[in-house]
Amino acid sequence: MPLLAIETTCDETAAAIIARDRTVLSSVVASQELLHARWRGVVPEVASRAHVERIIPVIDEAVARAGITRADLAAVAVAVRPGLVGSLLVGLSAGKAIAAALGIPIVGYDHIAAHLYACRLAHGERMRYPCVGLVASGGHTSLFLVRGPTDLERLGGTIDDAAGEAFDKAASVLGLGYPGGPQIEAAAVGGNPKAHRLPRPLANDRDRMDLSFSGLKTALRYLVRPPGSPADVPAPQGKTLADLAASFQQAAVDSILAKLTLAVERTGCRVLAIGGGVTANSLLRESIEQLGRKLRVDVLIPPHSLCTDNAAMGAIGWERLERGEDDGLELDVLPGTDRSAARRKSV
Repeated sequence: MPLLAIETTCDETAAAIIARDRTVLSSVVASQELLHARWRGVVPEVASRAHVERIIPVIDEAVARAGITRADLAAVAVAVRPGLVGSLLVGLSAGKAIAAALGIPIVGYDHIAAHLYACRLAHGERMRYPCVGLVASGGHTSLFLVRGPTDLERLGGTIDDAAGEAFDKAASVLGLGYPGGPQIEAAAVGGNPKAHRLPRPLANDRDRMDLSFSGLKTALRYLVRPPGSPADVPAPQGKTLADLAASFQQAAVDSILAKLTLAVERTGCRVLAIGGGVTANSLLRESIEQLGRKLRVDVLIPPHSLCTDNAAMGAIGWERLERGEDDGLELDVLPGTDRSAARRKSV
């Protein structure tokens, strides 16, 4: 009997059916990119309303694709932290309703831990503990010492913008669309990453594993629109745009690589587990693979479908269910951020 996993932490409505051996029987994701494109960022109220409209159809589609009925479900796992409170509550409410109607267990799971668990789904026994984990997404950029699937110790992370947020804001400065990551990656093709000397804040600070992207984003803005310039300065085009995009992308990747190197050196771990939507970026993936060869560590990066928000990574719920855990209908959301707990256990 499989598990129903639900993911509604931000702007993706997702459900998946997962067997106990972690085989993903179905995975359905309803994106809200077009809804938020006009604002070039996620609007929480719009996101939660869209979840309300989509959650039941998405769950029904996941059940149908798996070739089962709801009566065949063994349990429900739902992401309860971190995330937008309104979005989280929609997924939790749907999960509770199904669990109560069927009389089956319900467990909450940590969205951040689940991003790293995607490496377990993609690479199986290569996912060994302890390891260094990096989650880089629109809302999170953090490094962890991962002692087990649900046992993460935060080593450091962004002190301001998340990497994905910085890409979104940089894309806006460059006159590109939303989401910013894919837009900047496409614009950077053919560009010279050394054309502009952009800052890598905290990259050379070996006393801490924190990152910063705010200064990088501001430096790009001043290149495009110097202080005192009129507000209607046209957006860069052609080779100028490509060079700016490539320079920004390289600076962001270099900042992440510097802290990954430090984390490996400090922990002595021989496995790097990478998750989150920003890791769909080709330059970042290739650079981390190269870093792994240099440091002689095993690098685990999921396929693109498991990097962006999805419910298949909710397979982490089986870890708690196999310990006999059941949160019951008292389960609640814990919005917070990835910095809300230095040590993350269970949910």
